[in-house]
Amino acid sequence: MMNSQAAPTDPFAGERLKESPFHPRQEALNLRDAWSSWNGYKFADYYYDEEYEYFCVRNSCATYDICPMQKYIISGVDAEAMLDRMVTRDITKLKENRVTYVCWCTDEGRLIDDGTIFKLGTDKFLLTCGSPSLAWLRKSAFGFNQINIEDASDTIAALSFQGPTTCEVLKRMGLEGIDQLKPFCIAHFSFAGSEDKPLMVSRTGFTGDLGYELWIDPALALSFWDALYAAGEDYGIQPYGEAATNMTRLEAGFIMPGMEFNEALKTIHYHYDQTPFELSLDWLVDFKKPHFNGRAALMSARDAGSEYTLIKLDIEGNKPAEESFLYADEGCMKEIGYVTSAMWSPVVKANIALAMVKTEAMKGSIWAEIYYAKELRHHSKVAKCKVQSKPFWAPDRARATPPAAF
Repeated sequence: MMNSQAAPTDPFAGERLKESPFHPRQEALNLRDAWSSWNGYKFADYYYDEEYEYFCVRNSCATYDICPMQKYIISGVDAEAMLDRMVTRDITKLKENRVTYVCWCTDEGRLIDDGTIFKLGTDKFLLTCGSPSLAWLRKSAFGFNQINIEDASDTIAALSFQGPTTCEVLKRMGLEGIDQLKPFCIAHFSFAGSEDKPLMVSRTGFTGDLGYELWIDPALALSFWDALYAAGEDYGIQPYGEAATNMTRLEAGFIMPGMEFNEALKTIHYHYDQTPFELSLDWLVDFKKPHFNGRAALMSARDAGSEYTLIKLDIEGNKPAEESFLYADEGCMKEIGYVTSAMWSPVVKANIALAMVKTEAMKGSIWAEIYYAKELRHHSKVAKCKVQSKPFWAPDRARATPPAAF
């Protein structure tokens, strides 16, 4: 007699995290089972040790899963005009097979998110960003009739491949001409004997170092991973997670949502979000182009000046100034700002931080009140800060074409 009892269903199926196309390989390498989540995906905080993974990025090569990143294909005759109206940068200047960094704002000039736009064809673009933006894209498309917006977040698999030996590994994979790919450029390659070119490579990343982002059909994800790791075996290729990413992006001076800025559509308290000017992103705002979202408010903000400005700090000592308040005096009597991100940088050999400081106080003395623990006892110190104008880490190889062998 056949068992007619139905198989039990998972009552939490809709709440469980999705797994990236690369997950079977990453799961085997996540020795600590250190998983977090990003946009509904199971996502590695670290695999073995965050500092080890950091050094892999800075001294060899490593992969970071960006499948959870939001990816939207905007196509049609009106695609360029719609994006140009949505973002603050002039997209009409973007050439085919090029990538550019952008941000977009509310009508009040408050930052919604930042991301990158890839020009894939005359009327075809790819927008990538950290948080879901489909609703805002659809609102921004109002009035444009010849446009199509596709959420490709789950239909494009992607790895960020970063570090000084990445170009050598990709050459070993057979990506002919990869050494001639310039920063923020795109190239397409065949893979696994395919007649077409399913592998897209962009010379982009979030580490401030030499690196690439690799985009491929999810059906080819595991075979692509195997080929990449086979080519990179002699170079010590490793995966890295969010913890190491946060270290490398801070050294590069890159901003992170939830740390340097609050996304405007998720912010409740008045002016607890930011304008691009407060985040030192004024170079992304092009007032020479016609109307774009938030233009009038941003012009007013520019003319009025920002109350706070995001700056880079080199802080004396070796105690990271995490969540520290900043003062204009060593006695900590006049508060002038706060630290958003901080770390001791192994490669720079410095105590670095990003901080929001009152604009009027930027040229004066800046002191950080640092609290730290030592063997279960809590301590505090006051450390002098020096404003840095350039990224903490910006090696020549990140811009060189071709990159030198490492």
